[in-house]
Amino acid sequence: MIDRIKKLQDAFNLSRKVDFVAPLLLRIYLIPIFWMAGSQKLGHFSDTVEWFGNSDWGLGLPFPLVMASMAVATEIGGALLLTLGLATRWISIPLIFTMLVAAVSVHLKNGWLAIASANGPFATEQSIGAIDRLDRAKSILQEHGNYEWLTENGPLVILNNGVEFAATYLIMLLALLFMGGGRYVSADYWIARRFRYHPSFPRSTNFSGDGQ
Repeated sequence: MIDRIKKLQDAFNLSRKVDFVAPLLLRIYLIPIFWMAGSQKLGHFSDTVEWFGNSDWGLGLPFPLVMASMAVATEIGGALLLTLGLATRWISIPLIFTMLVAAVSVHLKNGWLAIASANGPFATEQSIGAIDRLDRAKSILQEHGNYEWLTENGPLVILNNGVEFAATYLIMLLALLFMGGGRYVSADYWIARRFRYHPSFPRSTNFSGDGQ
């Protein structure tokens, strides 16, 4: 029994040699998400500013031009920095703030679910009602349309636009905030490795994002 425990411990110790893979995968996952979000806002910037500031059908945020500009810069800049693994911990902070604003101002009112569902602990009246409408839409399409062709690449769903995705990205960013960009695969690691023991820096200096 003790030998098995030792072997298991050795396996865990061996896994530490590749622990840089986890922050790398988080970065790879988040890069296109923030790039697309920022690019879309920038491509329709005037509409973005209006959506940020309009209190009737938009977010009703103060200083919409400033807020929209900050969101675009954070998302596009964040995608670029995550690609390089540069200032990973630092850029995670404004990206986390962006996700918090999105979660509270856009998604929270719709509950948890990103895709409407009538089942499970997170189903709400809104998502259950959406499924009733979805079933009606399916019956119309099955009767009057080419339903097999319409659903060939996936089933029909109704977007619930809940907090699920924003919360998921926020948790991933929190992990990067604590782990950094990862050993070997981030610019932060190599910068820290180059300067950590430089004579002009204290030996205790630890640059953010080196994953150590």
